[in-house]
Amino acid sequence: MLDTRPPRVTVYWYTMFLKIEPTSPIPIYRQIMDQVRFAVASGRLTPQARVPSVRDLAQELQINLQTVAKAYAELVSEGTLEIRRGLGTYVAGRAPRKADADAREAIAAQVRALCRHAFAYGLSADELHKMIGKLWREETKS
Repeated sequence: MLDTRPPRVTVYWYTMFLKIEPTSPIPIYRQIMDQVRFAVASGRLTPQARVPSVRDLAQELQINLQTVAKAYAELVSEGTLEIRRGLGTYVAGRAPRKADADAREAIAAQVRALCRHAFAYGLSADELHKMIGKLWREETKS
């Protein structure tokens, strides 16, 4: 059977890594926000690091400029990013604490969804735990 879903869009930019799922029920601007917060919380984006311009990121992701602008505007209003007039957009100096809480909240929501899916497919908690452990080791090389 032919897979007709739109392809996943993955972008590597400076130190930022974004993976956009066009078919996800999560709006694209929220996917951008969640992933920027996580990158900050995990240290992949450090305070004062420059992030791509709205135009550059929209071009790379092949999405509407306003989608990126909305994500950035919300990240600025919550204090994760800051705009330096004439210089660009940067990770705010105080961002990690706020981003850490937001990243944990976003991860908890994804884990809840994962648990619901696993239950719906008949996996036990033990099977899911083993699967997560295996995948964690593969992803983190630990």
